[in-house]
Amino acid sequence: MRDWLLWRMRPAAIGYVLLVQALALALVVLVFVTGRQPGADDLMNFAALASTAGATIVITSVSINIRRQIRRDPWTLHIVYLAAGILLLPPNLLVLLLLGPTLHGVLHDRPEAHRWLFTTAATTVATFAARLVAGWDEPVWTGSSFFAVGVVLLVVRAVVVAGGLQLREPGAARTTVLGEPIDVLLGIVGASLGGLMAVAMVAAPLAALLAGPPMILLDLASQLPQWRRSAQHDGKTGLANSTHWERLARVELMRARQRQQPAALLLLDLDRFKRVNDELGHLAGDTVLAEFARMLQKNVRRDDLVGRFGGEEFVVLLPGTQDETAYRVADRIRASTTTLSVRARDIHGENRELTGLTVSIGVATTGRFDYELTDLLVAADAAMLAAKAAGRNAVTVA
Repeated sequence: MRDWLLWRMRPAAIGYVLLVQALALALVVLVFVTGRQPGADDLMNFAALASTAGATIVITSVSINIRRQIRRDPWTLHIVYLAAGILLLPPNLLVLLLLGPTLHGVLHDRPEAHRWLFTTAATTVATFAARLVAGWDEPVWTGSSFFAVGVVLLVVRAVVVAGGLQLREPGAARTTVLGEPIDVLLGIVGASLGGLMAVAMVAAPLAALLAGPPMILLDLASQLPQWRRSAQHDGKTGLANSTHWERLARVELMRARQRQQPAALLLLDLDRFKRVNDELGHLAGDTVLAEFARMLQKNVRRDDLVGRFGGEEFVVLLPGTQDETAYRVADRIRASTTTLSVRARDIHGENRELTGLTVSIGVATTGRFDYELTDLLVAADAAMLAAKAAGRNAVTVA
């Protein structure tokens, strides 16, 4: 436990994680101490839910392992049987149903155990919060209670997890903290499926088995954002990769041409970056790239297109931007780069603080080079090389 990455986080983040885990543990103990004896119907419902959830977890896990894909957070799958359990089971059996996330942890490598424990604790807190809203001893079966269970289950877990992510990494992107819109949509689908599953099981507990195939399909659908992000984004910086960025940039330039609006392109190259890799190691270099990417996103607008072009080169498309404004944006990025302080480990495992970073930037605008992406890239590349020749740490407009 002393080697856990948990202890390297910010003190506020460590305290928050431990607090959530302590709350979850206290709820579990309270439920076991005060819970009523389950009846035969309760045990039958639990057996049907647990077997369906277990089989689904194993099938989807084996499928992902065979294809050697990275397992995304399986929360969407857990929503289904937990929502059904909230409406059907006594709290002490609901605790046992929470072993589903534990099964996922066993079937997949969890190199950062503290994250898995934290999300499991967040799921536990959200589940009991939803049960409290539905009715602790006996859930109330109305349309509004069904809706409330789904909302509380989704929102409480999202808020608890987002709080931990925000404390761990205050500058994290919104999609990293809150998830993508498709995550919200799939969560709603999962909660709805769980409600329907509970209704069907009232008539026949074995009806839970019919939910198996839809749960598998829902879990596979929840992996789509992961696969799409892997195909479209650079793994080291989280920015759009060159292929995806070019596709987006061409569409944006076509829009700008149709609307007769200006656009500008920045091509950025970190100065003497090879020295960082050679002297400190490639892992330190990757840290520098990630910090530079974060700084870059903070210095442009939300609608500007930022991408990693390859190596230490980055590219930004600024829609609706004239020459002077593009220069000011580029110079602001140049100045921000000089103030960067990056903490990284060198090849000897020692902590280092890297400062004195600089960047050379070439600027090209549609006012001079029209709306063809290739022409803009060639012009910006030539301007960037001119900035290098002028002594680096400079901005040149083509």
